[in-house]
Amino acid sequence: MARNAKPQILDGALELLRAQGGRTITLDATAKQVGLTKPGLMYHFPTKEALMLAVVGHVATRWEALLRERLGRPVESASAHQRIRAYVGVALTERFDVADFVIFSDAVYRDALTETWTRHLAPWVTLPDDLPEPARGRLTAARLLADGYWTAAATGVFPVPDHDRAGFLAVVEELLKEEATS
Repeated sequence: MARNAKPQILDGALELLRAQGGRTITLDATAKQVGLTKPGLMYHFPTKEALMLAVVGHVATRWEALLRERLGRPVESASAHQRIRAYVGVALTERFDVADFVIFSDAVYRDALTETWTRHLAPWVTLPDDLPEPARGRLTAARLLADGYWTAAATGVFPVPDHDRAGFLAVVEELLKEEATS
């Protein structure tokens, strides 16, 4: 395996997670998946915990790249509205599966995972304190609708039926309308 084996290992671990429907992975299974020996894998990721933290970071980095691509400008120069619109756009258009859900929801149980997601996504979803209350409510509602949508799509638990998608998107779009400035 090449010197930049870590990304290949993380992609392989993610493929394994997807193939197993988000179930836990082992160092042995990951090594086999990517064509390494277990000691070869452990050279890069000495423990299962290290591998899982890296997988979460890998997925969070993918989210962040999708968000930057959607936004089309540095996040620091974007308004709260533009950042939330980018987040909603990614959540409503990208394909997610149960492995994505498991990787995201595991953060509830481990502080290190929460910190990883927070580091990558907080700049996108945190609203400034001086944002007027009506705008805060609309942007928060749009983000939470998007979170619910991608979660339902990823898990297959009560996903939005195709015949309801246009109406759902219209509601989200209405929430994302910018307030007229005086």
